[in-house]
Amino acid sequence: MSGPSLEKGLAAFREQIDAPVAAFFNSCMHCGMCADACLFYTETKDPTRTPIYKLEPLRKVWQQEYTFWGRSMKALGMSKPVTDEELGQWEELVYDSCTLCGRCSMVCPVGNDIAYMIRKMREGMAAAGHAPDGLIGATKRAVTIGSPMGVKLPALQAQIRHIEEDTGLEIPLDREGVDYMCLLSSMEIMNFPEYTAALAKIFHQAGVTWTISSEAFEATNSGIQIGVSEIAAELVQRIVDAAEKLKVKAVISPECGHAYMAIRWEGPNLVGKPFDFKVVHILEVLDELREQGRLKITGKEMQRLTYHDPCQIARRGGVLEQPRRLLDMIADDFVEMPEAGVMNWCCGAGGGVSSNERADDLRLKVFNRKKEQLDAVQAEGLVSACANCRIHLEEGLEEYHMDLPVLSLTETIAEHLAEDKS
Repeated sequence: MSGPSLEKGLAAFREQIDAPVAAFFNSCMHCGMCADACLFYTETKDPTRTPIYKLEPLRKVWQQEYTFWGRSMKALGMSKPVTDEELGQWEELVYDSCTLCGRCSMVCPVGNDIAYMIRKMREGMAAAGHAPDGLIGATKRAVTIGSPMGVKLPALQAQIRHIEEDTGLEIPLDREGVDYMCLLSSMEIMNFPEYTAALAKIFHQAGVTWTISSEAFEATNSGIQIGVSEIAAELVQRIVDAAEKLKVKAVISPECGHAYMAIRWEGPNLVGKPFDFKVVHILEVLDELREQGRLKITGKEMQRLTYHDPCQIARRGGVLEQPRRLLDMIADDFVEMPEAGVMNWCCGAGGGVSSNERADDLRLKVFNRKKEQLDAVQAEGLVSACANCRIHLEEGLEEYHMDLPVLSLTETIAEHLAEDKS
């Protein structure tokens, strides 16, 4: 099998130019409103980081291949074709300075989904060999090992043993016919095992049956991040196969933004058929348990808390009210950041940016936008529901010398569970 090339990249561009992409390019007013919605522009004032400009090579292919005037100008030599050097120049814009957060799409006056188009453009960039080394490595590990961080089953089993010893509760592995199959991101397995412990405590109290699959425990989909649909589909299919094998009613996406988008919203399209099970985010499950009276809480957090909405969960996933209803149960002093909810500012690490070491300085620079949000409310604790956000929030707070703890909403709820009297 031959490797990536310019010809493959341009072929992928042509394949990705569907009716929505053509309509979006045709209707763009060049108003620049998307720039002020993008933290990579607002914090750098670099005009090349304007969201719609990041799509210029894809736009050029559309114009030259699918419009009358574009074809005419190309035939007359008045429009130069996209070159490999040009794609190399755009790689940093497409991968380092876009998290696929979708905030730009929210403000477009003609409704263009720019994040959708960036996903399409990454397909061509990856095919042409213009993707960051960090994402390439993570994607290879996801395919060959099953985890972008290289986490294998023995590592998960070791963490499960520790959690069972600490909690006295079973972490069921490969249990058939249960309510839920829980996915975990590598970061939760290795960095935040407290999340899995929280699931065990909450589900034990609520009487929920659940399991983790030994064959498909990883939630992260590096194929989505890098822009290779075939790999993205392969990773989704692993989850589908495991869920069907275990005959579960639903699959729970963990506290991970893009994993939720990948399995719930893009998953059925990637594998070409509807799922035989539901897909829900952990916050949706917790809110259902709250509504059913199965979430017994005691005491409240007394410090002033605010909530960071992960982009793929809130803006692009619609999970907005659930975390706030849950916070009402455990927070005595909750305050919203300005522009919270659907228009919340990205933390700067999504869309594979956190896996791209080359982008480290940039993502910490643009964290200034989140700092300004936090400064406005003077919170004493920051709650979120995405392990990727959580790691970057901690790094950003350290970079800007802000002494502010970052809390997992699921873990914090588990800390306030009423003692089981049975």
